[in-house]
Amino acid sequence: MKNRIVIWAAVGFIVAGGWALYAAASPFATQRMESLWILARVTCPITLISGLPLNLYAVLLANAVTYALIGLLVENLREHRNNPRIHRF
Repeated sequence: MKNRIVIWAAVGFIVAGGWALYAAASPFATQRMESLWILARVTCPITLISGLPLNLYAVLLANAVTYALIGLLVENLREHRNNPRIHRF
């Protein structure tokens, strides 16, 4: 299970890094790109929480931690569902 949590964190790091690269490569925000930025805000939850400009490293770390916490929740629920020994209420 620990390996899966690390994979979740790595995915969060890669997602934030991908959006950072995309933002650096795009010339400017247009009306057409607004729906794409909505997707970026959903996949990087730190941008929804913080209205302040953040350091790239802080965003990468925060997104990795967020995805690791989501992964921990998902993996625990998955383990609970697949393990018949756990008492269900």
